[in-house]
Amino acid sequence: MSLYDGVDLRLNVPHSARMYDYFLGGITNFAADREAAGHALAVAPWLRTGARANRSFMHRSTRALARAGLDQFLDIGTGIPTSPNLHEIAQGVAPHARVVYADNDPIVLSHAQALLTGTPEGRTAYVEADVTDPARLLASAGLRDTIDLTRPVALSLNALLHFVPDAAGAYAIVEHLKAALAPGSALVMTHVTADFAPEDITRLIRIYESAGTAVQARTRSEFTRFFDGWTLITPGVLPTPRWRPTPTDPPTADPEASAYAAVALKP
Repeated sequence: MSLYDGVDLRLNVPHSARMYDYFLGGITNFAADREAAGHALAVAPWLRTGARANRSFMHRSTRALARAGLDQFLDIGTGIPTSPNLHEIAQGVAPHARVVYADNDPIVLSHAQALLTGTPEGRTAYVEADVTDPARLLASAGLRDTIDLTRPVALSLNALLHFVPDAAGAYAIVEHLKAALAPGSALVMTHVTADFAPEDITRLIRIYESAGTAVQARTRSEFTRFFDGWTLITPGVLPTPRWRPTPTDPPTADPEASAYAAVALKP
């Protein structure tokens, strides 16, 4: 039986998750994804570096929160699994950690079910859900059976909200999710910005929109607004590769990142 049995892959339609997989050097992408990604790279050749910088931030922030004692993680907009995944990082620090992945793409669901297995001490689950319906996501059995929302949770919204424009209620969605979390919870986010490479980003947005995917870049202040009421942890809001870099992270100029990153805690 194929991993994709019963899954509508829509191979002729480029998808942002599969394009991201291509930027990371993955193999779970198809001709339409590679063609759209090629157009994107033509106007923004730093995209591969930016994708890797985003991935490295996820590793660093997850490790930092796990070391600080958080042992529950909710990753929305999971994307195609690329090892090491969030649960591997979290459970590498805290083997008992519980992780829920959520995404609305059937191909992501297929790969998640096959590949996202955690430690015997912890638990890893996948929820098919859309961030634009946070109430349904939070009420899902897979999430409720895995995560205790009365205890702190690290909510990861990496490289996701730029696909939710203001017209779709991006800020209200995040506030709904934040309100459901206990004090001590964390909000982890990265987001595309035009602050560093405005012309590249403008052209890039047009390419994504021509492929059927809405994108809204946000300024530093617009990004920071997502964390309203929570306490940003050091070093605050910075370009993705500048957030607590490690000696093993390759040097990356700000325009190559073209994204902001931050982590905040709920008082």
